[in-house]
Amino acid sequence: MNENHERLIQIGNAILNASRNELYLSLRFLDIALSGLNYQMNLSSLYVGTDGEKVLFNPRYLAERYQSDPVLVNRLYLHMLLHCIFRHPFHTGERDEALWGVACDIAVESIVDSLPLKATHLVVSDRRNEMYDELKKDLKVLSAEGIYRMLSEKKFTDKEFGKLQLEFWVDDHVFWEKKKEDEQNNDNQNDDTSENQDQTEQEQEKQKQLEEKWQQIGEKMETNLETFSKEMGENAGDLLQLLKIENREKYDYRRFLQKFMTLKEDLRVDDDAYDYIFYTYGLSLYGNLPLIESLEYKEVKKIEELVIAIDTSESCEGETVRRFLAETYTILGTSESFFHKINIHLIQCDAKLQQDTIITSKEELEQYMESFRLMGSGGTDFRPVFEYVDKLILEKAFHNLKGLIYFTDGYGTFPRRRPSYDTAFIFFHEEYLDLNVPPWAMKVVLGPEDLSIYDKEK
Repeated sequence: MNENHERLIQIGNAILNASRNELYLSLRFLDIALSGLNYQMNLSSLYVGTDGEKVLFNPRYLAERYQSDPVLVNRLYLHMLLHCIFRHPFHTGERDEALWGVACDIAVESIVDSLPLKATHLVVSDRRNEMYDELKKDLKVLSAEGIYRMLSEKKFTDKEFGKLQLEFWVDDHVFWEKKKEDEQNNDNQNDDTSENQDQTEQEQEKQKQLEEKWQQIGEKMETNLETFSKEMGENAGDLLQLLKIENREKYDYRRFLQKFMTLKEDLRVDDDAYDYIFYTYGLSLYGNLPLIESLEYKEVKKIEELVIAIDTSESCEGETVRRFLAETYTILGTSESFFHKINIHLIQCDAKLQQDTIITSKEELEQYMESFRLMGSGGTDFRPVFEYVDKLILEKAFHNLKGLIYFTDGYGTFPRRRPSYDTAFIFFHEEYLDLNVPPWAMKVVLGPEDLSIYDKEK
């Protein structure tokens, strides 16, 4: 390494350290996050970016920005840090990469623009304010996922999209794309050799650990921000809400439904209950007489009795309810989920009971989905459903009710007493809210990505 090369590294490190220190003095809740990125000079890019592990910088670009205005570097550093905290580089998935990058940039820039700090303050352009106002008409919090969904619905010309990219562009996302390309190359490699396979597994494990690291940083930052939020006032609100959204526990809805399945004997061949060797030996020895006959029943977990209650109040949108039902139908509609005879009650209720549809077969569930119509639009009161179900139990309408799933927006009156069956309240919120339920009930918060099957089928 020559002397000039070493000097460029020192200059870049010094600029980034100065920026990090200034951000720390202004935003104390970022203390752990500010220590989460190392620095590395990288001349493959003309700009500055991050891969979630390092800040990769072109020293010439970094020096020019710093000489122009140190605030530009502060904003750049904070911009990249927020990408990592919200784990944007790891959430590319099956998305339009360019559109996802813009959505992520808008999300983090909206936070940086809202902070009342001298260290990051620049005049916000009219174009940005117009975009923020437009997005906030439909989004309570400007998360990258919500912004991406809204932008996906628009029909941009190449020129319009280029202007949008330029307006919110701050850092180079090429290192996100490189990370994805490396993963794809690893998947496409011929893994005949153990060396290739080990390398792939090590890289995947490294990425997993890196994402978990930023998840932990985000959770600690959420706690710190709740402490500092009084000092920051309203400006802490959006950042705290975004952290709550990102940090909320993700659920596999299919696995969650398994909690409401019943263990029971089902009439089917139990392939694991006998030894095939003796069975086939008998057939070969005696012609058509197996030595061991297979059992004709097997203990399996399936849906037998269940109540699905749907909040039909004005605050629950019909499209959202349909997505929930479509997801539930897709999961329950498989033959593996049902016994031959089932007893599922689909109840619609706002402040009073609107409809109870009894489903006894997969075919009836399919018919219900095809003709589904939302009934009611009043207020929300959960108690009528529980009173009605308790009445059904007394009338012997259920023999072994496993549980009740209540899909709702969360704003309603809960029963005071715990019912005799398991209960789960399923909340659908694009923006996470701290919704409290009684201690005897389970709470699941689903986002748009958790109810995706309906969109795919559309």
